[in-house]
Amino acid sequence: MGGFGASLSVQEVHRRKPVRGSAGIVACSPKQPAVAETERQVALKVPWATLLKILAAIALVFVLRELAWLAMVVLIAIIIAVGLAPVVSWLERRHWPRWLGASAAVFVLVAAIMGFLILTWSSLSAESADLEQRLRDVEQEILTRLPEPVIAVLRQSDATSQSIFLPFAMAVGRGLLWFSGAFVLAWILVVYLLIEAETTYRWVRGFVPVPLRPRFDQTASQAREAAFGYVAGNVVTSICAAAYVLVWLTILHVPAALLLAVLAFVFDFVPVLGFFFSCAPAVAMASTVSPALGLLMVPIYLAYHFIENYLIGPRVYGSRLRLSNVAVLIAFAVGAELAGVAGALLALPLAAMYPAIERHWLRAPFGDDVVKEHDKLRVRGA
Repeated sequence: MGGFGASLSVQEVHRRKPVRGSAGIVACSPKQPAVAETERQVALKVPWATLLKILAAIALVFVLRELAWLAMVVLIAIIIAVGLAPVVSWLERRHWPRWLGASAAVFVLVAAIMGFLILTWSSLSAESADLEQRLRDVEQEILTRLPEPVIAVLRQSDATSQSIFLPFAMAVGRGLLWFSGAFVLAWILVVYLLIEAETTYRWVRGFVPVPLRPRFDQTASQAREAAFGYVAGNVVTSICAAAYVLVWLTILHVPAALLLAVLAFVFDFVPVLGFFFSCAPAVAMASTVSPALGLLMVPIYLAYHFIENYLIGPRVYGSRLRLSNVAVLIAFAVGAELAGVAGALLALPLAAMYPAIERHWLRAPFGDDVVKEHDKLRVRGA
């Protein structure tokens, strides 16, 4: 054995791996041959069920994007139905069949709207033409007074248009036309929602897990109160706005008083910002009489703005729909960006439902202190 160990070459000794013990090097072990690294292929196996779910989710997003207008119509119908539900319940308690009470409530309301339009259509058409011509005159006066660089910047948004305000007016007009069409289609859904309200609610409630159904019922009840507060409160304040504008403009002999009152009724559905939208046409029409009368429109409209916010609003809405002006502006901007005029109007009642969602579904992540503090602020603001 010794001769064999002595006959090892130097290269073989260096290839040996020394094994050290307590007394130094006691042996040399052969170095293990290097194993060539091989490429590994990772196979991702996705079950067919998962693939089908992914494809279904993509299809659902596509359908929702394409049918967003239908979702808006359904939301409009739900809000109107919530507003008319107390009337139908009142008729039902007086032994009216529910289908007859729902049909009668919708018919009376639609007939009132159509009757008003029929009686005032000729006056509204003539006053609309006068308002359009006056706005064009105002635009020309502005163009003659503004510096040329400012005019160039204003016209960059639509280089093909000869008017600065025309693109904005067309966008608002398209939004109002879309909203009017959706409003008409929504009435059909309103009738069926009123007739089958309980059945529809139970069908939706069936998708909620059983342990969560009590919270779902409480949220739905409070959201229904918020939606009703929005509909009833806005109708009352809009009627007050139209009456206020009609009386003042008639007394001051401002042209197109009826049309301006209708515009005040429509734009009053948008809190805070509705004042600015309805005041501008009044200033333009009053300026045809005298510049002083045009300037007088600003304090007149501003006075009603404060009357509505601090006298009429708290009594009409109470604690059912109290939103800060910041919340209103944010909701309006988000809704307008997502769905135009209709989205801006519908965003407000949806935002008013947030307290119910926070109270019943976000208490755990936010904590009781946050929810209680928000409730105190809402009660104090009411």
